[in-house]
Amino acid sequence: MNDSKPRVCPVELSGSLDNKIRRWLQNPDKILAPYLKPGIKVIDIGCGPGFFSIEIAKMIGRNGKVYSVDLQEGMLNQIKNKIKGTELEKRIHLIKSDGDNFVIPEKVDFILAFYMIHEVPDKDNLFKMLKNMLNENGRFLVVEPKLFHVSKKEFELTLQKAKQAGFKITNGPKLPFSHSAILD
Repeated sequence: MNDSKPRVCPVELSGSLDNKIRRWLQNPDKILAPYLKPGIKVIDIGCGPGFFSIEIAKMIGRNGKVYSVDLQEGMLNQIKNKIKGTELEKRIHLIKSDGDNFVIPEKVDFILAFYMIHEVPDKDNLFKMLKNMLNENGRFLVVEPKLFHVSKKEFELTLQKAKQAGFKITNGPKLPFSHSAILD
């Protein structure tokens, strides 16, 4: 989609982002295990209701940090409610984006953007901002939906913008119905 206005999944439909079928098709442990280790710092940009954020927090252990970033306060509130009273409250830091910008207080080791880059109108700015947030040896996993959203050509154009921001691009994991790439 090439609309200048982002189309994001509304909070009311967030159940479609966090369910057993999705967990079977897009198992966070299997997808992220090669990139995560205890104690690292991670950004989950476009985190929605926390499908990946919560699993990341478990995988990186008590010395790790997850910065869960979303445009919608309602999505962040869902994560807040899921982790309330658990040890994950100390690991997951909720960050509200204003749409074009957000602030992370430190550089991170890994960034996940799962099914959200196509929703961003200014991809050039996003990639530049994220490049500056990533540690020198950090990695960035971009996954975009093939069905109804992002054609192969559109994904290649997105990766070209990432390259222009200074990222090197390699193939990402093979995932059903998805394009993926690792940026570093």
